[in-house]
Amino acid sequence: MGIKEWVVPQDGAFFDLFDQLVAVVRKGSDELGLLVQNHQDIPAKIRNIKDLEHEGDTITHEIYEHLNVTFITPLEPQEISHLASALDDILDYIDGSARKMGYYGVTESDVHMRELARLIQLSIYELQEAITQIRTIQDPQAIEARCIEVNRLENLADEVLAHAITDLFQTQDPLHILKFKDIYDWLELATDKCEDVANILSDIAIRHA
Repeated sequence: MGIKEWVVPQDGAFFDLFDQLVAVVRKGSDELGLLVQNHQDIPAKIRNIKDLEHEGDTITHEIYEHLNVTFITPLEPQEISHLASALDDILDYIDGSARKMGYYGVTESDVHMRELARLIQLSIYELQEAITQIRTIQDPQAIEARCIEVNRLENLADEVLAHAITDLFQTQDPLHILKFKDIYDWLELATDKCEDVANILSDIAIRHA
């Protein structure tokens, strides 16, 4: 046992809950990927994502409840709160993107939607790997590398959004422009939320190494 573990007792419940939460976030991103790749049973896919969003809310609430009754925590209480909230935000934007496709009656995605959904999936894979490592933080550089990759993916999402908007305004259908731009924006915001989580994890890795 190291000096850090002796001085600050490690409450594994927080890390278990973060593992559960990011696993649900990843399932949400996988369902989003299915939604934009396969246009069958769209309402069912949207419901699946909504169910995962509710599951994420429940886990986030458990984290807050546990935080309220725990005197000594393995991370700073603010770090735990911010990480839980930021992970939940990703699910909210995944769910929002899917619901907007349903509201607008979009039955076929385009290459830009598919690419943004792919970047969300890749980002969440990196976040999940990083979160498994904050339990011990034996290799902060490995966590930082994951976070840097998420930042790179978010920059790619910005480029995809720019190309999507450019292509969109070449069309002559104002209603189509309105619908698709809104969906693009929400998908890109999901990558922004992934970057927020990466920044929190990077700070945790530096502070607790």
